[in-house]
Amino acid sequence: MKNWLADHFAIIAAIVVLVYLFVPVAYTFVFSFNNYRKSNITWVPEGSPTLKHWQNPCGAPGVCDALVTSLKVGAIATLAATVLGTMLAFALVRHVWRGRAAASTLVFIPMATPEIVLGASLLTIFVQGFSRFGLDLGFWTITIAHIMFCISFVVVTVKARLQSLDPRLEEAAADLYAGPAASFWRVTFPLVLPGIVGAALLSFSLSFDDFIITNFVSGDETTFPKFVYVSYLRGIPAQANVIGFSMFLLAVILVILGQTISSRRKS
Repeated sequence: MKNWLADHFAIIAAIVVLVYLFVPVAYTFVFSFNNYRKSNITWVPEGSPTLKHWQNPCGAPGVCDALVTSLKVGAIATLAATVLGTMLAFALVRHVWRGRAAASTLVFIPMATPEIVLGASLLTIFVQGFSRFGLDLGFWTITIAHIMFCISFVVVTVKARLQSLDPRLEEAAADLYAGPAASFWRVTFPLVLPGIVGAALLSFSLSFDDFIITNFVSGDETTFPKFVYVSYLRGIPAQANVIGFSMFLLAVILVILGQTISSRRKS
């Protein structure tokens, strides 16, 4: 028995960790079928399970408006952070310039700073500075804040991908009379693209999931995490569980799709 446990300890530990991680997901899925009336905290056996919440995911007032806001903010923040972060990663890896080491260190500061500190600092900046230009707390202050903290994650991800590339591939392209532009678009960019896509997905996930910073700079605007937090005291509506589990399912599908495409390319 001891030998069996020693041989299978890693597998058992992995299963235990996965079960621990997916218990909240299972709870979200199960309570999306709860036939509650006022509070979705406890399971109501009468009439449960029910599909009415899946048939009308926008049934709870404001839930779909909050979802659309989060999707818009996430899309804009992801696009801007991916472009800016990718350019900064190329500058840090491929070019030598004064202050490069300091810039590389500064990139990690937003990642290491507690979100409550970032949120309070950004609130001060927006209230004291941006309000003079007529920019009130709301959609665009959320977007600017999300771009700010997403850039660091993009830089780190793309930078790691760039550093892992074999420089001889670009040298071979130059030997075959490819100019700098052709070498970049035909050799470098396709090789870096998986890292860029991964950074973009990570940025969108961080933006969609963020609550602490958003709560400081959102004003009257409501994102999906903020909606869930406000709804907590009276019981998160089952429609929020439907949307939350649907987003989880979409993320799983994207990961599986990415792994499938990657394995096909390798084969």
